[in-house]
Amino acid sequence: MDRAKSERLFEEAKKLMPGGVNSPVRAYGNVGTTPPFIARAKGSRVWDADGNEYVDYVGSWGPMILGHAHDAVVEAVRETAKNGLSFGAPCELESELAKTVERLVPSVEMVRMVNSGTEATMSAIRAARGFTGRDRIVKFEGCYHGHGDSLLIKAGSGMLTTGRPSSKGVPADLAKYTLTLQYNDAEAVRELFGKIGDEIAGVIVEPVAGNMGVVPGKPEFLRTLSEETRKHGALLIFDEVMTGFRVDLHCAQGLYGIEPDLTTFGKIVGGGMPVGAYGGRADVMKQIAPLGGIYQAGTLSGNPVAMAAGLATLRELESDPGHYATADARAAELVDGLKRAAGKAGIPAAVNRVGSMGCLFFAEGPVETFADVQRSDLDLFKRYFLGMLDRGIYLAPSQFEAIFVGSAHTSGDVAKTLEAAEEVFETLKPQVER
Repeated sequence: MDRAKSERLFEEAKKLMPGGVNSPVRAYGNVGTTPPFIARAKGSRVWDADGNEYVDYVGSWGPMILGHAHDAVVEAVRETAKNGLSFGAPCELESELAKTVERLVPSVEMVRMVNSGTEATMSAIRAARGFTGRDRIVKFEGCYHGHGDSLLIKAGSGMLTTGRPSSKGVPADLAKYTLTLQYNDAEAVRELFGKIGDEIAGVIVEPVAGNMGVVPGKPEFLRTLSEETRKHGALLIFDEVMTGFRVDLHCAQGLYGIEPDLTTFGKIVGGGMPVGAYGGRADVMKQIAPLGGIYQAGTLSGNPVAMAAGLATLRELESDPGHYATADARAAELVDGLKRAAGKAGIPAAVNRVGSMGCLFFAEGPVETFADVQRSDLDLFKRYFLGMLDRGIYLAPSQFEAIFVGSAHTSGDVAKTLEAAEEVFETLKPQVER
């Protein structure tokens, strides 16, 4: 597949932007090739600058559950943009989207719109600290919550060892307030709260981890988080930036039947526009400025075009449950087929899926923790990724990212993908046998 124009564009971009990209994984450094420069998208397909067509399972990293350029969403954006792109002032669409989110997610009594998932999680952490008067935050290995300083932390060797920054520029003095535990380890949570529960402001977790592939939270683990935070006066924050309105109309918390104190949103809540949100208990949210002393602001927050895109997307999902049924069925068909194809070729593989999110791991299953994920054969993934890309299948360029399926994907798309995968797995067989 010829990508000469993308290669030229990438060489130019590298002179203008760090690594040639505005978000690191787009540079394709993990897979050793040049990223396709996408020129347009519609439905389940994207086309690059060279005119190559791909079946897309990235979906702008999650928000395109209806498919690219869905007619209702595009029309809502077009009509709203005629009246102005941004006011930096209140508009009715902000309230309409807020009412929709609050109706669909019972734990959200009040919500604040922001511009990204990172901004949402940063703000939720600040809210938890400000509301409780405590400093310590608990997070989990393999969960990514954006690039806020408090969240770019690796754990020390022991449970209570001071965290250490995983990025330059994060002060070590700040890192000590973030503790990291193993995902899905309920006993470690109980032990930590038993020792320092009265120092913990909040626990932030992806109820379905989507940043180490796809790893579902075990029900006991999530129930323990709810019980321990409630018992010790800490706040439970569900990071549903990825899972919100994707795994279910009522989000992952609806699937699990657990109401967190705060929830962060992104991706689908903006319908593909740069939107995030955080919300939850009214007594907590009423501490946010201008009502309370926890400050957070944003000039472009709640801008009308972004609100229109998010509102149109949620209205479409709410009015037609068939979108979820179709996306979930296609995702099941895809990941089950990938597992069968890998097994037929003798390639060790495991799959996880929740709703329309899935992942193929080049590792023996089950995959339930970050340690399990790390057993994946990254060289095999790289070769698989490159083979699929050359056959017109557009996947995330990392073993640690999800496959996103939308209602625009067809059985034909899945069949084309599985045919490509069978061909690629055959080329990988000799390496596995060695």
